[in-house]
Amino acid sequence: MTDLPLDQILAGDCRELLPTLPAHSIDLIFADPPYNLQLQQALWRPNMTRVAAVDDAWDQFDDFAAYDAFTRAWLAACRRVLKPDGAIWVIGSYHNIYRVGALLMDLGYWLLNDVTWIKANPTPQFRGVRFTNAHETLLWAKYSPESRYTFNYHSMKARNGGKQMRSDWYLPICSGNERIKVNGAKAHSTQKPEALLERVILSTSKPGAVVLDPFFGTGTTGAVAKRYGRRWIGIEREPDYIAVAQQRIDAVLPIPDPPTETSPRSAPRIPFVRLIERGLLAPERTLYFRRDRTLTATISADGSLIYAGQRGSIHQIGRLLQGGPCNGWAHWYFEADDGELIVIDALRQQIRAERGDT
Repeated sequence: MTDLPLDQILAGDCRELLPTLPAHSIDLIFADPPYNLQLQQALWRPNMTRVAAVDDAWDQFDDFAAYDAFTRAWLAACRRVLKPDGAIWVIGSYHNIYRVGALLMDLGYWLLNDVTWIKANPTPQFRGVRFTNAHETLLWAKYSPESRYTFNYHSMKARNGGKQMRSDWYLPICSGNERIKVNGAKAHSTQKPEALLERVILSTSKPGAVVLDPFFGTGTTGAVAKRYGRRWIGIEREPDYIAVAQQRIDAVLPIPDPPTETSPRSAPRIPFVRLIERGLLAPERTLYFRRDRTLTATISADGSLIYAGQRGSIHQIGRLLQGGPCNGWAHWYFEADDGELIVIDALRQQIRAERGDT
C-alpha cells in the first residue's frame, strides 16, 4: 500500500494511469464512466427553456465500436489493479449499461447484483414521446467466480430499518445544497448524490479499504470514502473537475469510529433518548442534518425530532430530508461549545465505551 498514491487525485486518462498502479492493490472500484448518450439535438421544456443536458465532449464517441473499445480498455485496466477479493461497481443507463455488462463478463468479472437506483425526483420527459427515465442501473461484480468479497449484510440491514436491503434503491438525484455550482452553473453535468455512494462504500468495503474511482468528476467517491474512514484514489482528466473535487474533499471531516459490519448481538442497542437521559443532549437543542446549518430539527424530551411541524425519530426525519432510507446516527450533528459540528454517533460511542461494550 505504500506504493499507492493514497488520498490523491491523479490527473489524466485512466487508461494511461491505471497501468502505473501496483497490480492487485485496490479493494473497491466505483466507476461512473461516460454513458455515450448519443444526444443528437437540444432538449427544450414546454416553456421553451433549454434543458441542461449532457453534451460534454467526454461523453461523445464516433460509434458503438469506439465506445466498446474504450470500455474494454478501462475495465481491463481496473481488473489488473483490483485485489482477487475485491469488487467493482459500474453505473450507467440504458444507453450503455448492457454493453458494459457484457464486457465485464467477457473480461472475467463475476456479476453479483444489478441494483436499480430509482430516482425520487427524475427529470421529466419533456417531449412526451417516451417514458420518463426515472432510474439508472449499477452493476456490482467481483474479481472472478472463485473470489471472496466483502458484503456488510448486517450493517445494511440495520440501515434499512432491520429489513434486508433490496436491490431497488429509492434515492433523490443530486440537487439543492449538495449540487456543486461554479458561477451559478453546475460544476458537473452528472454529479451523483452522496447517499448513493454511501450505500456502495458502506455495503462492500471495510474501514481502511482503498477505494478507486477512475472517473472522479467532482469527487463524490472521495468525499464519502474520507468521511467513512476509507482511503481513496481518484483519476480525472478534466482540470476544472479536479479543482472542484480537491476543494470539496479538503472540507470533509471523517466521522469518528465509522460503522463496521456487526452481527445483531455484537452491539447493544442504544436509543437516541438515552443521550438526553444522560445529559449529553438537551431538549429544545438544535441538530443539523449532514452539517447543513439550513437544515435543522429540534430535540424533544421523548427523543423525537421536530422539523417543519413534523415529529419523528432521528431516522424518520432524516429519511424525510434525504428522500430515502437514512441512518440518523451518521447524519445528524450537534454544535459543540467551540462551534464545531459533531456527529451524534460520537455520543452513542461514548456511552458504549463507558459501559465497556464491544
